[in-house]
Amino acid sequence: MSRPPRDAARTGSTRVRAADGTDEQHLREWVQARRGVEGFVEPRTAVSEVTLLLVAHDGEWTRRRVPSVKWAHDFCNDHQVPSYDAAVVGIPQRMRDYNARIRQAQKRRPQP
Repeated sequence: MSRPPRDAARTGSTRVRAADGTDEQHLREWVQARRGVEGFVEPRTAVSEVTLLLVAHDGEWTRRRVPSVKWAHDFCNDHQVPSYDAAVVGIPQRMRDYNARIRQAQKRRPQP
C-alpha cells in the first residue's frame, strides 16, 4: 500500500495536499500581473485546506491552498489587496459573470 504524500494533510477520511511554495509563488505572480484584485479567504472543509481565492477587476480568478487563514490575510495585506472572509461575504458576482462568459465562449468554439 502506498503512503500519502509527505505534504498531505489529514481531514476526516480524506487526504488533501497542503499548501506549498509553488502555491505561494503562483499567488504572488498572479496578484502582481493583474489590477483591482481582492482576496477571499475560504475556510478549511472536509476536502480542502484553507484556500485563498483572488479575483481581479474583470472577474478573472485563481484559487490556491494556503497554510492558514492568518497567512492568507497577511499575504493580502503585504500585497495591498483587500481581503475578506468568503464564508461571511460570499463570492463576488464579477467572478460568476466571468465564468459565464468563459462557458459561453467555449460553447461557441467549433468542435474538432
